[in-house]
Amino acid sequence: MTNPDDDTPRRAHTGRRRNEDARRAILDAVLVLLAESGGAPVTIDTIARAAGVGKQTIYRWWPSKGAVLLEALIGLAGDVVSPPRGDTLRADLTSFVTATFRGARAESTAAVLRSLVREAARDPHAADLVRTFTETRRDALRALLAGHPDELAPDADLDLIVDQMYGLFWYRFLLAHRPLSDEAAAALGAALAAQAGAGSARP
Repeated sequence: MTNPDDDTPRRAHTGRRRNEDARRAILDAVLVLLAESGGAPVTIDTIARAAGVGKQTIYRWWPSKGAVLLEALIGLAGDVVSPPRGDTLRADLTSFVTATFRGARAESTAAVLRSLVREAARDPHAADLVRTFTETRRDALRALLAGHPDELAPDADLDLIVDQMYGLFWYRFLLAHRPLSDEAAAALGAALAAQAGAGSARP
């Protein structure tokens, strides 16, 4: 029976609710491990040790290593690329592309992406993770385009525009034949905006 005069502080029951500090530590640990792995596989064991938690804590919140990695990567992308401001299509595209390029030029982000690509080359599960992650970024860009219906031509091919943006991004990032510069981002943003608005033009 509970004593009504007992004012001893009691910890709130959290059940399976995530502890935000531990969750953040795990996601931060994932990004650090990917950046510093040098291509070595990142495992649940290494994540748990780096975050200072038990493996069961991770499995309680995520069903697999891939799910942890995916949430960390999506969070990283969200931190790097802010949502569009609702300006003109050209301005929003240029802002999106510029932020994406700048993020990839940051060594910490670049190291994470390189590690992920290396792991995907040898691990089918990591390859699935890369596909899922890149699809979330494609969805974000597609949503940006769709958010400017008045500036889109009726027959604008949004998938082709998205392919061109990320095709150039990954080509330059992986091969490094040309820089992912602000100038390139501005030119690409302008070109994609013009293409999106000119799809219905007829001679």
